[in-house]
Amino acid sequence: MSIESPTLGGRLQGWPPFIRELDATLSVHSQYVLSGNLHDSFLTPSAEGGGHGQLLPLRSLLWETLRSSGASFMAVYDSVDGLQILPAAGEPAGAESAQEAERLLGKTKPDDKPSLEALTRLLDAVARPKENVRAAFVIDGASRIARTPTDLEPAERDFFRFCAKLSRKARPVRVKGPRPKPLYNPIVWLVERPGDLPPWLTADNETIREITIPRPHLGDRQETARLLARAFGVSDVGADEVAAAACDAFAEQADGLTLQSMIEVTRLAKERNVDLADLPDAVRTYKLGVLDNPWSRGHLRRRVLDGEKNVPERVIGQPQAVTKTLDILKRAVLGLSGAQATRSGSRPRGVLFFAGPTGTGKTELAKAISELVFGDESAYLRFDMSEFSGEGSGDRLIGSPPGYVGHEAGGELTNAVREDPFRVILFDEIEKAHPRILDKFLQILEDGRLTDGRGNTVHFSESILIFTSNLGMFVPGRDLTTLDAVPHASADRGSGDRVQNITPGMSYEEIQQRIKGAVAVHFTEVLNRPELLNRFGDNIVVFDFISGEAAHKIFDLQFANICRRVTDEHRLVLAVKSEALATLREWCTEELDKGGRGIGMALESYFVNPLARALFDRELTPDEKITVTAIRREGSIVHLDLT
Repeated sequence: MSIESPTLGGRLQGWPPFIRELDATLSVHSQYVLSGNLHDSFLTPSAEGGGHGQLLPLRSLLWETLRSSGASFMAVYDSVDGLQILPAAGEPAGAESAQEAERLLGKTKPDDKPSLEALTRLLDAVARPKENVRAAFVIDGASRIARTPTDLEPAERDFFRFCAKLSRKARPVRVKGPRPKPLYNPIVWLVERPGDLPPWLTADNETIREITIPRPHLGDRQETARLLARAFGVSDVGADEVAAAACDAFAEQADGLTLQSMIEVTRLAKERNVDLADLPDAVRTYKLGVLDNPWSRGHLRRRVLDGEKNVPERVIGQPQAVTKTLDILKRAVLGLSGAQATRSGSRPRGVLFFAGPTGTGKTELAKAISELVFGDESAYLRFDMSEFSGEGSGDRLIGSPPGYVGHEAGGELTNAVREDPFRVILFDEIEKAHPRILDKFLQILEDGRLTDGRGNTVHFSESILIFTSNLGMFVPGRDLTTLDAVPHASADRGSGDRVQNITPGMSYEEIQQRIKGAVAVHFTEVLNRPELLNRFGDNIVVFDFISGEAAHKIFDLQFANICRRVTDEHRLVLAVKSEALATLREWCTEELDKGGRGIGMALESYFVNPLARALFDRELTPDEKITVTAIRREGSIVHLDLT
């Protein structure tokens, strides 16, 4: 492989930026701490030049870089494999490297696992060589050397003290070759996180350089996709527009994955006989770990079309909300959610924000969507956000960080989605959540993924997220919308008293305008999270107060449920005279602002409780017919007359 002249800007062109940073600073830093994306593969130029030609793991990448600077060998130590010398015996120049390593380090057995005391001798031999031998020493898995970096055992403390001193006492080496100027023989620490080493080792120590290895960006993924296209028989992607488009789609769908994961996806695709154009489906399988995709089932369109008839019968009196929800659902079925964005493949399938009066069917519509898409209400997962109002309550969703109680258990949300990514997830009363939790939702809505407390990535690309809110029902004693007045507002608009913002009888357009205005004010002014409001976009679905006609339908439905329950539990035939039923209907539907839930509570108070009292005093006979002939109030007590 040809290497350009050793200048800071021209050397190793096309190599990963972090490796060029290391290479360019070998003359001023004796030790390096590499953290981040350590276990990935990395793009390097082809030996002939003119583009990327291969993917190398980190060890090989480090060796190729150091070899080009004149290094004779690279020693690698980890607690599992012990001590290894690169290049290994049998590889080109392996015999010469072994001789140089023995001359510098002394005799070492293959896979030797030296103690910390012996390791200090090896590090000293490399960093302060007695002969002009250019080499490097890599400590892999350095995060596991210390039991805890802030509470070191005596042997660990002595080892790191030695390494700190060695970083300042290291001796640059001159050798003949492409870089004859003095360069340090670097000691490279590979750690999961920079904090895995004692903080005093690197603090105010200009001889140790910390470098974070990032995850690959879109350009890297596109180049990798073109390399991997060879596995599908495409040698020149640039000359094949269809293959080029497939590679770009593969790269976009692989957002959040490493290049090594893209290699694994390609292997998975080959095993399943997937074509290059269908690689995004293999990415989904790799991310989610499931083969069956409910969104690709042919009958799903028919189910959604049937839902246009069935859902309004289940969610009564909300034609506008049901229509808009089904429109968004159709968009999700077709895979067009977020289609206007440059990269939308990893975002959730659908996002809905249900707002409006309580008891109007928001939760019921979420359940209906779950059954409609996934054929099972159990795919519906609900979180009451009033339980997440504390600052640390977000740990329940994603799991506690390392070192905290419950870390091993994971999070309620991340565990559930990892177990089954095809879900309707309802976050009820989102305005009650702590503001820090909202940052988690921002990541889900934007990237479609979340990292749990154990460091595992959970993908939400196949889920439907529904947020509900009662925002806009009441507002402070000032107008939060463009309207001139708020009904029932007190005369003192600056008093801060909460006043009712919407009332039954308002037109749906006015209710929609007021609620959307209140939601916008809450996210922009109260929470200072306008970016979260932008992610919801036009997916805010406003529910109306139930009308008198809808209230009667809800009453009939809930009353029929009560009669059926009595029959199922006690084998009784329950009937109610028309006069008594009319009275009961009037009592239960007189407060429309409480919604369907209010009708149910009224039925429980005015009918179920007195019915239970009356039946409790009777000897019940199977198949007996019981008729309610009258219903009356005596103070706060309701009585039923039975025959």
